[in-house]
Amino acid sequence: MSCSPVKSLLASVSRRKPLEPEGEQSTFNRCLTIVDLLALGVGSTLGAGVYVLSGEVARDAAGPSIIFSFFIAALASVFAGLCYAEFGARIPQTGSAYLYSYVTVGELLAYITGWNLLISYVIGASSVALAWSATFDDLMGGHMSKYFEEHAAMGLPGLAPYPDFFAASLIMLLTGLLAFGVKESTTFSKIFTGINILVLSFVIISGFIMGDLSNWKISEATALNETAILKNLTSTVNLTSEFGVGGFFPYGFTGVLTGAATCFYAFVGFDCIATTGEEVENPKRMIPLSIIVSLLICFLAYFGVSAALTLMMPYYALNKKSPLPVAFDYIRWGPAKYAVAVGSLCALTASLLGAMFPMPRVLFAMARDGLLFEPLTRVTARGSPAVATLASGTVAAVMALLFDLAALVDLMSIGTLFAYTLVAISILILRYQVVPAENKDPGRHARELKYKFGCLKLPPSPTSFTSTTVTVLTVICVICIFALSVTLTQASDALSRADGWSVFCLSVVVVSLVLTVFFMWRQPQNDIKASFMVPFVPVLPLLSVFINVHLTVQFDRNTWLLYTLWMLVALVIYFGYGIYHSTQKQRVMTEKLKFERVGGKTN
Repeated sequence: MSCSPVKSLLASVSRRKPLEPEGEQSTFNRCLTIVDLLALGVGSTLGAGVYVLSGEVARDAAGPSIIFSFFIAALASVFAGLCYAEFGARIPQTGSAYLYSYVTVGELLAYITGWNLLISYVIGASSVALAWSATFDDLMGGHMSKYFEEHAAMGLPGLAPYPDFFAASLIMLLTGLLAFGVKESTTFSKIFTGINILVLSFVIISGFIMGDLSNWKISEATALNETAILKNLTSTVNLTSEFGVGGFFPYGFTGVLTGAATCFYAFVGFDCIATTGEEVENPKRMIPLSIIVSLLICFLAYFGVSAALTLMMPYYALNKKSPLPVAFDYIRWGPAKYAVAVGSLCALTASLLGAMFPMPRVLFAMARDGLLFEPLTRVTARGSPAVATLASGTVAAVMALLFDLAALVDLMSIGTLFAYTLVAISILILRYQVVPAENKDPGRHARELKYKFGCLKLPPSPTSFTSTTVTVLTVICVICIFALSVTLTQASDALSRADGWSVFCLSVVVVSLVLTVFFMWRQPQNDIKASFMVPFVPVLPLLSVFINVHLTVQFDRNTWLLYTLWMLVALVIYFGYGIYHSTQKQRVMTEKLKFERVGGKTN
């Protein structure tokens, strides 16, 4: 009897939502086209980073080989994007990673995923608004910041130097637009994303026309001379270059990988497409297609801009804060920097809208499932989740107004990477789940008849045993991946020296991981088809998990402390409210009562 409360708690936190819940009807309008989705995906992903990140990574990490850094980062992002694309094809509902986790791994992990998404979107929106305000203030000569620093300075730990009313007002303005209607919001996004693409096209074409291939062939002696100039030295004897060895790979392949880790975050944002499942005309086709195409467009833009930039001027001379205006001055195209400024503001606007768009939809989905408060489910006649939009927009505005968000950016990254990881794990569990008879592939019955008469070799179907086996193997894989990431991070110096103990530990982890993946690969998958399916399961989802986990373990202790506090707040709300008001709990109880009424027995 003592185990009964524990069993009840475990059953509650692990209950899963059906793919097609009985009685749940969408209150949204299906009005979005694939162009709307591409504008959202590209706009939220291709933000101000394209105007800044290339200069920073090329100068300090990769040099001209930054184009390969972006290629590796894009490839890693595609792994996560493919997992989102398959779920978008299978579950055309709002909620993104929160919903995908709910139907596969259970309620508590889904709730935590949703909570991670919320902090990611809120901090992301606030950060972009602050960047918009700073960029605009810089164009105006810094008068706004000087005024508030003199008349409204705060100077308290954790708070911003001064309240940024401009950033907060910008967020509330876009909040009103989002609350008004989804179609109007996406029209706004299409305009600014289109201008951004035009400006970037101009930058790329200009760079290729005015660029010089010799900037990809800089000698080691030149890199040493530039280091000597930087340090005010007259001789390069016994001097170690800060700018690598020149050439196309001045920092070696290690620099390419270091740059790729930074560039990975440039592709974050495509997941906002997955929150539109109930607002798209043909979600099972459009959501997967728009996720993949938006990532491709963003890769081409980052690839082109970084190539143009490193052709226009030597990588060691790039300005880390404003590389493109400095590069145009270098090639004597000074007026072009005004086009860059316009493009930067348009990119920030589209990125801000892309960060704010999914917030209310995740809130709405969690509230509809009873895990957050019921007023958040109210939708206007235009199909906009108005209350959730106003609530999330107000929180983002307050954070932009008062707080110093520099320390919280890593917290946003943890939330995003956690969601990516859960979606990849959910793909594994979904593929190997036992399928109820009514949901099986309609063509399987015909194949079973052929098999019965010896005309066809029928592949095995998942059973409860094989499904449980894959779940256990998935957990083991995640543990091995975490151990591998920690070993690679903490013992990198020892591994480079071929330290015996570190190499032994790494070998044990790698062998365990390979064996686990092999046994998982041997298990039968279910035969439910979708318009898009992740290839090379289970390898590709596990590669996505490895990339996400490896990036996550790089964060420092203070970031993890903040994350722990944020999760404690989440758990208090869930165990104080969500677990009792869960819609899925009500469904389970209703089914139990129906079963008892027809003479069934329950334990």
